[in-house]
Amino acid sequence: MTSPASGKPDAEMMAAAQRVASFIAAGGGTSLEGIFAERDVTIVENFAPFVFEGSDAVATWSKLMRAHLDGITALRHHFGDAFDYSRSGDEVYFSLPTTWRGLNRGKPFSESGGWAFVLTREEGAWRVLAYGWAVIESTSE
Repeated sequence: MTSPASGKPDAEMMAAAQRVASFIAAGGGTSLEGIFAERDVTIVENFAPFVFEGSDAVATWSKLMRAHLDGITALRHHFGDAFDYSRSGDEVYFSLPTTWRGLNRGKPFSESGGWAFVLTREEGAWRVLAYGWAVIESTSE
């Protein structure tokens, strides 16, 4: 088991991760303004094309995330304690255990995994420069 590095993300850093999760929980129906960095965003997801990068990374990801969430309702998440936090200047890294629960076409499901986040400081705020999602357990009833 990985142990946390010294330190941990502060509330503002965690709020950046929360904004991504809130966008997903809302079925992609909320604004992305101020969530992602203005440059070089890379997203790794469990749906094709799996790696979203380049100038249209966020736009493509948000469109395909909405499609990925089709039929999913009552989506909610829970973050565990952040692990492996480190900072270098205006960039930070941490991994974040996350459990999602909701209904997939009316049937309950749960998905546990981990997010690896890289945040960058832009315009006085922490924004997501990169994240990767990995499912480690999935159940449906």
